[in-house]
Amino acid sequence: MGWEALGRWAEDAVRMERLSGGVANDVWSVRVRGRLAVGRLGARSDADLAWETALLQHLDREGLAVPVPIATMDGRLFADGLMVMTYVVGEPPETETDWRRVAETLRQVHRLTRGWPQRPGWRSSTDLLRAEAGTRIDLRAMPPDGVARCRAAWARLSGRPTCVVHGDPNPRNIRMTADRVALIDWDESHVDIPDLDLALPHNAAGLDAEAHDAAAQASAAWQAAVCWDDEYSRKRLAEVRAV
Repeated sequence: MGWEALGRWAEDAVRMERLSGGVANDVWSVRVRGRLAVGRLGARSDADLAWETALLQHLDREGLAVPVPIATMDGRLFADGLMVMTYVVGEPPETETDWRRVAETLRQVHRLTRGWPQRPGWRSSTDLLRAEAGTRIDLRAMPPDGVARCRAAWARLSGRPTCVVHGDPNPRNIRMTADRVALIDWDESHVDIPDLDLALPHNAAGLDAEAHDAAAQASAAWQAAVCWDDEYSRKRLAEVRAV
């Protein structure tokens, strides 16, 4: 149905401006019932979107700043691949102090989602030590040497407790104000080892040298696999040391 589905939120709902980000989606600012919001149109399944909207509602109830799903006129949180969410304002992190605030916010997400079920169809990094594919990752498309390097990086995190990870905490997906840190673009969130979120600038999460190296290698391997094969993914794979 495409963007025609936006009419399910309000008869006068309109798209305003295409937003950056959202590799797998078409993301726009929209106006719904007189207020600015964000619409994200993609090809994810209803089960996938139900998982994401439930997660965002949970984090919002727990007091974290996230985009909150806005329901359609008949009470649905998504329709025909479209989600509409509150518009989150703020600036990206710049200083070491900013990134330490980001690290604490990510750790709050991790604490609040222990035991959360896996996103439908997804695999964690350590699942991919045996599995070959899951949602946006297909290791069969990567060169065998690259797969071996990625799996070696993920194996360093094997056996640790899991939780929901944001999956892509780069500056474009963070909106800060003086009193809160908001995380946006949860399209790559899934259940995994929390360290994948914690390879941050300035080592803001305060990991020891071994833990930071393991997190950085595993994160680079994940980004290489999930984006394969483009220039960015090849750059990330080059950062993963040979076995």
